[in-house]
Amino acid sequence: MSRPRPWVIVPGIWNSDQEHWQSVWERERGDAAVRIEPASWAEPDPADWRDAITRAVAACPAPPVLVAHSLGVLAVADWLAAGAAHATRAAHAAGAAHATGAAGTDGTNRTTRPAVAGAFLVAPPDPDAPGFPRAASGFAAPRPLPAGGRVPTRLVVSDDDPYCTPERAIAFAEAIGATTLRVGALGHVNVASGIGSWPTGRSLLDDFEATL
Repeated sequence: MSRPRPWVIVPGIWNSDQEHWQSVWERERGDAAVRIEPASWAEPDPADWRDAITRAVAACPAPPVLVAHSLGVLAVADWLAAGAAHATRAAHAAGAAHATGAAGTDGTNRTTRPAVAGAFLVAPPDPDAPGFPRAASGFAAPRPLPAGGRVPTRLVVSDDDPYCTPERAIAFAEAIGATTLRVGALGHVNVASGIGSWPTGRSLLDDFEATL
């Protein structure tokens, strides 16, 4: 029997507690799931979270699916954008080196983003909304990703999320090239929403994985 595809769990600010669906899914996945380990859970630093995602992805035996919730969605979008920007710079540097006949010595290959199979993103918060945590003010709305920097992505949107309107969430999805999945009124899709292990969400993830 083949091993299940790896997952990288990317929670929101303060991490996901044991009752959160991310934690339940991680336990069910066993050693095929790894959670990021930033040093700045309470006062999230984007660079720290980017590095944490990179470490977790690099630790996987195969390209994983990123499973993110809340601030983790913004962290994944930032990680993907940083990777795309780096790839563009590396391509320009390689082109310049080829044109001059010089060998590339900038070390860009040392920071190439490790590959992921896709991203399953749930309930993004709006950094410009009043309820956005001040401690996470270093995070911004997802930047548009060029076609070459995109990965297969689903963005799950709740119709009554107190941290983000559906319209803003859909705009985020368009920026990163994600397919939007509307799931009705589920609040912030967390423990307070009363969804428990969220089996409907797990089915959405399973369906997404089947397309990869």
